[in-house]
Amino acid sequence: MTLTHRFEEALVFAAQLHRDQKRKGSETPYVGHLLAVSAIVIEHGGDENQAIAALLHDAIEDQGGDPTRQEIERRFGTDVVFLVNGCTDTDITPKPPWRARKEAYVVHLRETTPRVRFVSAADKLHNIRSILTDYRTLGDDLWPRFRAGKDGTLWYYRTVLNTLLACESNTLFAELELAVKELEALAQSTSSNHTR
Repeated sequence: MTLTHRFEEALVFAAQLHRDQKRKGSETPYVGHLLAVSAIVIEHGGDENQAIAALLHDAIEDQGGDPTRQEIERRFGTDVVFLVNGCTDTDITPKPPWRARKEAYVVHLRETTPRVRFVSAADKLHNIRSILTDYRTLGDDLWPRFRAGKDGTLWYYRTVLNTLLACESNTLFAELELAVKELEALAQSTSSNHTR
């Protein structure tokens, strides 16, 4: 894959859109997550449109809804906006209830294209890696930053993984599986320590 001026434009656009956004429960600039997701896509053989969509995968959901969708399509084309739409679980403000939104997204993952699932898996992989990093420091004090708490978060990532694996297999999904298992094991060991 060769990255062109389009990728450079997407980098700048993503940084501008998410300039004031931080990662959940931290002071880490959100753009770090977007860069990491795009890097995962690139490292696992995604194409330039998927790498651009990775940079913009939360733009519609978190930074403006439909006007942002239209701007992404204008700048980067129908394929990129299709991929970003595929990674968006809502463009409604305020967001609908968490569980219903996530259940609908899992159904969507089953029905969408392999290219969308690939970008979504890269997003989930980086999210879990971030959770693991924080969990090793904070333990169960981490979970209040998540709307669904510990059980809901674990349910969501396991359900997404199972859905992806039912559709196809690739090295990215295999890495995601290892990360989900590591998170589940860490959560289980923390729970076991609290019950002793």
